[in-house]
Amino acid sequence: MGKNVHVVKHGERWAVKEEGKKAPLSTHKSQELARQNAVPVAKKNESEVVIHSRDGKIRDKDSYGRDPYPPRDRRH
Repeated sequence: MGKNVHVVKHGERWAVKEEGKKAPLSTHKSQELARQNAVPVAKKNESEVVIHSRDGKIRDKDSYGRDPYPPRDRRH
């Protein structure tokens, strides 16, 4: 599995950041736009998109890797 991709608050905007890197890959005016831009990166990395709330706590995750025992995700 590759590096996870995080959607985090970045000043007044939302950033897409790869795990372990300081600089964001991109910034967006909404969390949803940042999430949409994080998905292709996570698919390429075969990793997870980790979505953080405004206070920095993890509020959701979506996996795009090869999991031999995937959870039964009823949201998608």
